[in-house]
Amino acid sequence: MKSRLTLVAGVLLSSTSVLLADFQYEQTTRITGGFLAGMARLGGRAGQPTTATVAVKGNRMVHLTGNTASITDLDKETITNVDFDKKTYSVMTFQEMKEMIERASERMHGKNDDANMTFTASVKETGKKQAVKGLSANEFILIMAVQGTDAKSGQSGAINITNDMWMAPEVPGYQEVRDFQKRMAEKLGSTFAGANPMMGMRPGMGKGLAEMAKEMSKLKGIPVMQVMRMGSTPDGKPLPSASEAPELSQQSQPDVGAAAGRSASDAAIGSALGRLGGVGGLGGFGRKKKQDQDQPQPQQQAKGGGAGAGMLMETTTEMGSFSSAPVDASKFDVPAGFKQVERRR
Repeated sequence: MKSRLTLVAGVLLSSTSVLLADFQYEQTTRITGGFLAGMARLGGRAGQPTTATVAVKGNRMVHLTGNTASITDLDKETITNVDFDKKTYSVMTFQEMKEMIERASERMHGKNDDANMTFTASVKETGKKQAVKGLSANEFILIMAVQGTDAKSGQSGAINITNDMWMAPEVPGYQEVRDFQKRMAEKLGSTFAGANPMMGMRPGMGKGLAEMAKEMSKLKGIPVMQVMRMGSTPDGKPLPSASEAPELSQQSQPDVGAAAGRSASDAAIGSALGRLGGVGGLGGFGRKKKQDQDQPQPQQQAKGGGAGAGMLMETTTEMGSFSSAPVDASKFDVPAGFKQVERRR
């Protein structure tokens, strides 16, 4: 009987090791266009990449970026942020995350009494193929839009996001990342059970987020390269994708001092959205009053985006260096001697 139990235990242990194998990859992100790229040029940071190493080991995941790390531990239900330069770390539990989101939702609810919001999302597969990091990838375009109108003033705003995603069918070992994300979603779902972290959102937002989840299910594969654009267009149409209008990256990089020359339609995402959750004034965007809109203002032409298309930001993210080799366990631990500090609230 004892030998039989030992055999069963051995099988369970070996199965666990197979199910929870190690995996890591690198993710590089650069600001490649838009108004923020112009600001980065002035600061001498244009095009400089930010590279993160993402690794999974059992029920722990770490994001290592330069001199910082973020460690998620599903067993402890914690997220630990480490600053290697200051030799400090802070810890947030999943429960504290729940409370933080609830407080933010309550504040947003107070601001949104007069605001009507809608959220839309769609995914389309273009049929285009391209080699990325030596992998054959298929193009998908994800389009999202958040629109809001202040019922009292009539002011409106919109944020459009277009994500040009190149999806590789499969990368051996990447399933470990998916499985970790699934387990984390289950943990967070249990944490948030009985709570309503989206209580500050309008019904249209809840419906829109459900629509987005449905559309996202159409994405097949791993996003080995993404070009995400965020901004506004005067006619409310989506920003063109990077493959549809590559020249928009350069055309939407105005001098910081030329803010007065942006078109009124570029200002479509501030005032109302400020009431919708505190993002008013983002990049100076904000729809002006009717009398101001009637004044002729310089227009910025952008092929595929319409006159006055305003791109706040374009980022390019690439994934690579995939590896199923064992990951050093020390990457998931706070180094000895580091001091715990209170996390920022």
